[in-house]
Amino acid sequence: MFVKICGITSARDAQMAVEAGADALGFVLWPKSPRHVSPDEAARISAEVPPFVVRVGVFVDAARDELARAADVAGLDVLQLHGDEPPAALEGLPRRALKALRVGPAFSSEDALAYAERAAGLLLDAHRPGNPGGTGAVFDWARVQGLRDRVPFLVLAGGLTPDNVADAIEAVHPHGVDVATGVESSPGRKDPVLVRAFVEAARGGLVRRS
Repeated sequence: MFVKICGITSARDAQMAVEAGADALGFVLWPKSPRHVSPDEAARISAEVPPFVVRVGVFVDAARDELARAADVAGLDVLQLHGDEPPAALEGLPRRALKALRVGPAFSSEDALAYAERAAGLLLDAHRPGNPGGTGAVFDWARVQGLRDRVPFLVLAGGLTPDNVADAIEAVHPHGVDVATGVESSPGRKDPVLVRAFVEAARGGLVRRS
């Protein structure tokens, strides 16, 4: 089970997440987020991280030149697009793209497939009007059951915690899970006990898959 710890804001938290077993670290490069870091800050943090850990930059409706510049400065491996980017915006990007989709009453698996043709993977988060992500809210997992086998790589997010991640994995069968608020003591500050518990629960959840 691929595990991404998102909203990393310090070298301490980055190292702790890696030691806990995280496969990827997320750096939020959207200025309006309480977990925002600049590309230079992300570069300094990730310089202390082993090369096998995937570095993901989170953007919201960023211009293509901004994506390219930030990817180069921060040394990103993957671009996570968390805005209202249309499927065509994923073509010709400087890095592999993970498209975040917000799951709410209007969510359609068929609409998601239009992105799956162009993205390296999809990330499913809870829909909250006016908020592109990081709400800590859980969506109805039944809405996305069966989607995993129709996309190249499916990451489940949205209100995941050490207490519910195994159930989420059992319901959706994603390739990976993503957490930010569910392992924090405050916005941008990760709790070592919660991070370790989340990774252990996520990996244990894989065993429960039928």
